[in-house]
Amino acid sequence: MTSKERAYLRKLASNMNAIYQVGKSIVTPELIDGISEALEARELIKVNVLKNCMDDPRNVAETIAERTRSEVVEVKGRKFVLYRKNKDHRRVSRVRETISVMWRRVWVRDSDKAAFSRLSLHCVL
Repeated sequence: MTSKERAYLRKLASNMNAIYQVGKSIVTPELIDGISEALEARELIKVNVLKNCMDDPRNVAETIAERTRSEVVEVKGRKFVLYRKNKDHRRVSRVRETISVMWRRVWVRDSDKAAFSRLSLHCVL
């Protein structure tokens, strides 16, 4: 995942609420199954690590991402965001295509000056 894709996903996740909480029991098979199902349905989820969890939130995020075959987008404080691309049901709009088109430079010929100038196009699919 590129940094631009990660920034785009962080932007999408900024307004989301955490749908799972990790507590004392840290990572259980039931938690992994639930997060995997949520990733299947939503592609992008936010998880909260409670204060009574003794592990570091980054370690918890990496463990869950490894077991659910997802990617850690962001770890901020005691919350983290996971992303797993779903081929059948894509809720997050085409991340790579959107990022590649967002800032494309176009050379335009100025007929009066017979010179070329650079314009930046901002186009979101």
